[in-house]
Amino acid sequence: MSMYKNVSKDRKLLDEVRDVMRLHHYSIHTERTYCDWIKRYIRYHSMTNRQDLIDGEAKIEAFLTHLGIQRDIHENMRFISC
Repeated sequence: MSMYKNVSKDRKLLDEVRDVMRLHHYSIHTERTYCDWIKRYIRYHSMTNRQDLIDGEAKIEAFLTHLGIQRDIHENMRFISC
């Protein structure tokens, strides 16, 4: 049994995220920020469909590691340029 069985195939993931956030009265700024991070995550993993969300824990760890490494690189570059 798929965990996505109740999801309309015509609806996009971000549209559903926005609906849930609006249902819970999140700020529009929070909604935009969350959606931006979701887009970054999707692009990083080159996801094309909902099935790509499977094995999320390992993918989240890889994404966060990537962000940490990027931050360290930017900090080192800033230090070197001073």
